[in-house]
Amino acid sequence: MLRPFFAICVLLLAGLLSGCQAPAGAQAANATTPPAPTTPAAATTEVPTLPPPQPVTATPSPTSTPSPTATATGTATITPSPSPTATPIGPCTERVPTDDLLTLVTRTYPLSRNYTPGDLVAILPYFPMGVTLGYPTEVRQVMLQPLITIVEAMQSDGLAPFIISGYRSYSAQAIARQKWESKYPAWVDQISAIPGTSEHQLGTTVDFGSPELPDIVGEPDIQFHTYFYMTREGIWLEEHAHEYGFTLSYPRDTLELTGFYYEPWHYRYVGVEMATMLKEQGITLTQYLLETQPIPCIPTPEP
Repeated sequence: MLRPFFAICVLLLAGLLSGCQAPAGAQAANATTPPAPTTPAAATTEVPTLPPPQPVTATPSPTSTPSPTATATGTATITPSPSPTATPIGPCTERVPTDDLLTLVTRTYPLSRNYTPGDLVAILPYFPMGVTLGYPTEVRQVMLQPLITIVEAMQSDGLAPFIISGYRSYSAQAIARQKWESKYPAWVDQISAIPGTSEHQLGTTVDFGSPELPDIVGEPDIQFHTYFYMTREGIWLEEHAHEYGFTLSYPRDTLELTGFYYEPWHYRYVGVEMATMLKEQGITLTQYLLETQPIPCIPTPEP
């Protein structure tokens, strides 16, 4: 009971005592109930550093700004949403990048029909007919010497590589796709890229061929087939291309990441340092750019 306590306090007020203090038990009994803890704010997601090699999915990170930043997760699809960048970005249909070796090109982030590299050169004067097969192939000047060097290295090892394709303009890609679509409508997406989404428009990509492919596939005129990886030229490139600055753009099991099926013949020049890093970490250039660079343009929604 608290009556004795109150009686003492009355005496104190009358000047009979010098002070009073409620017993500890009384303090505990009269203590107010503390308010319930508030719900903590949702944790923001940190943008990870370069992860171990595996297909990933970029999802928007929760932020207080209206434009979420694309970040990578461990699943198999990358479709990042637009995020703020240092400079304003426009629609991908108007995208004309600088001639950067690390320009991102995917089905989501294509190039404008108006983009053409500024330093294209024809390769016919630099290679024998047995390498070019007479095709009027062009590449950017910056990759010409590395291309000459890698072909000479392959020849020194007793191989006979072809260069079947190099730079391909937006309009040339459109014509090629129409041809394949009329011939193989059910397979066109596996054979030919949509105009603007091909790395060949950059002028830093080549398709290699092998004289062994027709016998392996069983078709005398075949030039492109996934069995290229079984040829001696395909095996050599898989092991050594990075030493000369080339990287395989579309390896196995990266369709949902890159938007393209396996193309063991399709190599892009990115420089020795970058190509070596990608090789050592077992990742594609597409994955690296999506995880480390701001998005280059605003995609047009697919119908």
